[in-house]
Amino acid sequence: MTESNINITVQLDAEKVPQQITWTASGSTADTPQKAKAMFIAFWDAIDKSALRIDLWTKDMMVDEMADFYFQVFTTMAETFQRATKYDVLSNDMKTFALEFHKKFIELEKEKNK
Repeated sequence: MTESNINITVQLDAEKVPQQITWTASGSTADTPQKAKAMFIAFWDAIDKSALRIDLWTKDMMVDEMADFYFQVFTTMAETFQRATKYDVLSNDMKTFALEFHKKFIELEKEKNK
């Protein structure tokens, strides 16, 4: 059996707000720790039948970056769900939601910046 490790380092300020997030993974082609402005990690607890999650973002992450990040995560979740279940209809519903979410974000930003 092969083992792989993912290491995440979060540097916090005095108020425990993430300043920097870096990660490394065994078997990765990256030679140095990779920077990230945000992260989502979710684990499924089969005993409690609940999702355990960690979501962090640095204070320099811009709102438009957060919207793009969410759009991409929603889309990826839809694709993963489709591969795992073959429920194309539900996967497409999730992708439609992701597109509508992003479109509404853009509209709200335009309205705010008038």
